[in-house]
Amino acid sequence: MQSDETIVLCGANAYEQKYYFNETFNRLPDSIKDELHIISVLFTEEVGGIITFEYAPDGSLSIKTDAEEDDILYDEISSGLLVKEILRKKQELFESLELYYKVVFLGQSLDEDLL
Repeated sequence: MQSDETIVLCGANAYEQKYYFNETFNRLPDSIKDELHIISVLFTEEVGGIITFEYAPDGSLSIKTDAEEDDILYDEISSGLLVKEILRKKQELFESLELYYKVVFLGQSLDEDLL
């Protein structure tokens, strides 16, 4: 499943008030799916805009945020600070999700390079 494109794990959109979860990752435990859902929705409720969790081709997971150009309520500084806080507080979750992707989807073995 290797390509040059990013793969969206999940995301939320404040404008449409919707949450998206990529069914490709349906085998993740429900508790992790619930946690991602909560993080995404709380983010968009607090700062607005759109948040997505995306895997890069190498398996690294990143958080992307965006807003419509005419959204005067979206605060880019608050968005950046909140993303940093999420990454800090949920570091173990993101490391586990990266490891999961690298092993299950990229076929890497569980050796000391990944751990």
